[in-house]
Amino acid sequence: MSDSSSESDEATEQTALMDGHIAEARPDREVAERIARKRKTKSESQRSYGSVEQTEGGSGAATMSSTNATAAPVPTEIHMEELELKYGARHVIKLFVPVTLCMLVVVATISSINFYSVKDVYLAYTPFHEDSPHTGTKVWNALANSMILLCVIALLTVLLIVLYKKRCYKIIHGWLILSSLMLLFLFSYLYIEEALRAYNIPMDYITLVFVMWNFGVMGMIVIHWKGPLKLQQAYLIFIAALMALVFIKYLPEWTTWAVLAVISIWDLVAVLTPKGPLRILVETAQERNEPIFPALIYSSTVMYCLAATTPAAGGSPEAARADREPPVAGGSRDSGAGDGGFDAAWGARAQAAAGGAGGAGAPRRLRVDSTATHNYTTRVDRPQPAQPPPDNDEEKGVKLGLGDFIFYSVLVGKASSYGDWNTTLACFVAILIGLCLTLLLLAILKKALPALPISITFGLIFYFATRCVVKPFADALAAEQVFI
Repeated sequence: MSDSSSESDEATEQTALMDGHIAEARPDREVAERIARKRKTKSESQRSYGSVEQTEGGSGAATMSSTNATAAPVPTEIHMEELELKYGARHVIKLFVPVTLCMLVVVATISSINFYSVKDVYLAYTPFHEDSPHTGTKVWNALANSMILLCVIALLTVLLIVLYKKRCYKIIHGWLILSSLMLLFLFSYLYIEEALRAYNIPMDYITLVFVMWNFGVMGMIVIHWKGPLKLQQAYLIFIAALMALVFIKYLPEWTTWAVLAVISIWDLVAVLTPKGPLRILVETAQERNEPIFPALIYSSTVMYCLAATTPAAGGSPEAARADREPPVAGGSRDSGAGDGGFDAAWGARAQAAAGGAGGAGAPRRLRVDSTATHNYTTRVDRPQPAQPPPDNDEEKGVKLGLGDFIFYSVLVGKASSYGDWNTTLACFVAILIGLCLTLLLLAILKKALPALPISITFGLIFYFATRCVVKPFADALAAEQVFI
């Protein structure tokens, strides 16, 4: 009877183990023998499904850590780096598209509307009109005009910083609103008038006023208040293209190239030097946790979404709580076997039951709860997910100033005004390459960087190299009917 009883007990124990249940209680000696036997078996099979830890309470409860020995919690820094790599290409695309659209609008306008290519009126900031036939005179005229224009830009930038430091927000908003009104009504009216004249499209003034009113008011609403994101981005791109066309139209010939070179150097100084005005603006906005004015900035609007702690869609909080603690096994058993009896099948089932709610590499613990009536329930305990920071909805995408859009378009538009498409395409590709390198440096250095120097430098090099070397070479090959 004793032999059959022991065989029955061993069969019962094996069956309970394979079924994933907790076996019946036995005397302490049997419990110790089972623990030793299971540890020996585990060491021989080299399988690690967790370790059993005795709780401090004397009720016989036990906990088991089911974290793999090779799986370690993923640090937050590595997770954020993965997010940056994941969204890096999206940043590039979200900036390439608007920059390309802005340049295309300028190039299409220069190619189809002669109004912006004719030099008959100049800005008040460029008193030297480069009328002399001597090259030296044109050079110093261009440099003088560019320095005057740079002084005006620097003065206005410093004034903006002072107003922002003094929290004169109403004055700044009034300034920006007046600028937007001029662009959306005055310069847009001139643009539409010249476009209608160039394409020979008739339109009465009543219809034109109606269109201009709706276009301007809608632009003021989406830029300075709120509206659909795509519509706001479209208005910002159009405003940048209008300003680029104004510079191409009203700047003297050589002054345009001098301004591009000088403004790139200014951008470098204003952003990277410790007392640079643009750096002060960015740091002040970060200290106050305030967004920079939307009329000055184009944002890629990429959001870094952190893990949410809300329950699954369509589920109640109780269901979510039950999902966080799924019962692995249960029954009216005595307290003996909570300290052992975890084989390969049990570990696989426990991991499968707990894998849905826990993150990869997060430690999970199995808790055996006992009650006064000696009912035991094994549950999976997981660490609560970290609470996201309060500003997790804050926009953390790459932002590009509208001035960068303007001067990119000025360079490409000015190149297209000479009618050479090879030069235009070379400048276009150079600007995109420079922008890509700037974003790469931004991801590496993780601080505000000027967007003009690299792109404008590449654009100027490609422009003069293509116009002075590639174009004559290609013309000579075409004249000799040599095809490569």
